Amino acid sequence: MADPTTLALVRNGGALTIRLNRPEVRNAMSQTMLAELLAALADAEGTGVRVVVLRGAGGHFCAGADLRDMAAARMAPVGETDPVATSNAAFGHVCAAYARSPLAVVAVLEGSVMGGGFGLACTADVALATRTVDFRLPETSLGVIPAQIAPFLVERLGYSEAKRLAVTGARFGAEEACRIGLVHRICETYADLDAALAETLRHILACAPGAVAETKALLRRARFEDAGALVEHAAAVFAKAARGPEGAEGLAAFIEKRKPNWAE
Repeated sequence: MADPTTLALVRNGGALTIRLNRPEVRNAMSQTMLAELLAALADAEGTGVRVVVLRGAGGHFCAGADLRDMAAARMAPVGETDPVATSNAAFGHVCAAYARSPLAVVAVLEGSVMGGGFGLACTADVALATRTVDFRLPETSLGVIPAQIAPFLVERLGYSEAKRLAVTGARFGAEEACRIGLVHRICETYADLDAALAETLRHILACAPGAVAETKALLRRARFEDAGALVEHAAAVFAKAARGPEGAEGLAAFIEKRKPNWAE
């Protein structure tokens, strides 16, 4: 992809850090940033990256949508499509892409995690946070709705918690985020955060990339399908993995008491 203007990308082995890089607006997501987030993920999925780390610059994760873009969309004439709807859908496509990615996704959360930033955080497989984190879901208090993030709120937090947060325009910190399952680990210092991230990446990179991708796909199906209906599909996926190169390598590594060839 071309060099992004709103992101900072750092590749380290199988891990790619995508840093939202508009600190002057607490990393609010412009339409340009949304396009670059999609391009960065697509590039990662095609170039051997195994885990994506999402984080923000300047002590904040993301303050949601860029209000200037929203104002411009509201001022634009409505033709066959509404520019406001088009702008909103662009964000939804980003969340959907990260949520369904075969790559592992880790979110590092600090400072503002607001609106759309809240929704993006919900798409991560693993979420780490500092004590500075400030989660806000203000849409209903502003007369709008958390339209594109609603499915990811329900997926991450469950129907009851998603409703509670949405109808109260919730604002809360790290402790509550951990209690409701939005965050998996709270870090007291930035040194602790760096250590927790390194440990998380080490664990992910010790897992076979194909197995991770197939497991994520199976878990997505399990959210909507009856367990009994998945028995044959799950068995077929398991057999394919067990007979495939990763299964063979994993078994050989276990028997020979060595690391498998995918481990970093």
